[in-house]
Amino acid sequence: MDTVSLILVIAGAINWGLVSLFKFDLVAWLLGGQTAGWSRLIYGIIALAGLWCISLLFRKGQRTSHV
Repeated sequence: MDTVSLILVIAGAINWGLVSLFKFDLVAWLLGGQTAGWSRLIYGIIALAGLWCISLLFRKGQRTSHV
């Protein structure tokens, strides 16, 4: 779960970078716009992954490289 969450958070960060630099939302472009159901689902999944990754900050004595 940690690895999948990190991958999704990285994908979200790349998407926000594209929005910032080029005003290009890759998720919206691929899935039919920001308000399309599929886009909103992906945004929600990435948000949940980000919340999951918060737990990585509070784990003691564990490394996140379980790959």
